[in-house]
Amino acid sequence: MKINGYGQAKVLTLAEIDKLFAWGFTNSRDRALFGICLHTGCRISEALALTVDDLQAGYVTLRKHTTKGKKATRSIPINDKLQAILEPYLSSCRVESFLFPGHHNAKTSKQMTRAAADLILKDACLRVGLIGVSTHSFRRTALTQMHNAGIPLRVIQRISGHSSLAALQRYLEVDDEQIVDAVRTIGSKNPSPRGRQFSPQQEIDLF
Repeated sequence: MKINGYGQAKVLTLAEIDKLFAWGFTNSRDRALFGICLHTGCRISEALALTVDDLQAGYVTLRKHTTKGKKATRSIPINDKLQAILEPYLSSCRVESFLFPGHHNAKTSKQMTRAAADLILKDACLRVGLIGVSTHSFRRTALTQMHNAGIPLRVIQRISGHSSLAALQRYLEVDDEQIVDAVRTIGSKNPSPRGRQFSPQQEIDLF
């Protein structure tokens, strides 16, 4: 858990996610910002750099120049839950360039700052009594949930934009129940660990 800037960002449970989006975030903009982080697994810096044009045809497009290392553009499908989060914000706001503009007295539009996003999340967590949560929690939560569902690591890597599987695996949290499930399969004729399972050929077919 991340405390005072140390340790890894907390992986959120479904109940904690529900609390944050129901009572923690107080407006549609904040729900949209952190909804994108959660449902695309992107970094907060990537979400803040989004423009209105980056949400098109059912995809969130994370441009190469806004990603860590500037390695590649990623396009992530907008699932039904994210669409429901985005609609109230997109239908009510008058955004012309950056999807999440900051409040600057400048001639040109600027994006919301990372510090402003940190403060929004801090206030939301205080409202619902969560500790150890950072803006990175949403990315870790998304990747861990996909891993727990049995999604192949190479598919998760394509979504997350990690440069290697080794880098990706450092994000993934393993809980005690998963360890119990794993050990239970040893010597079993009919192992049934949690999560969706893919054969090697199915993993190849995904690419």
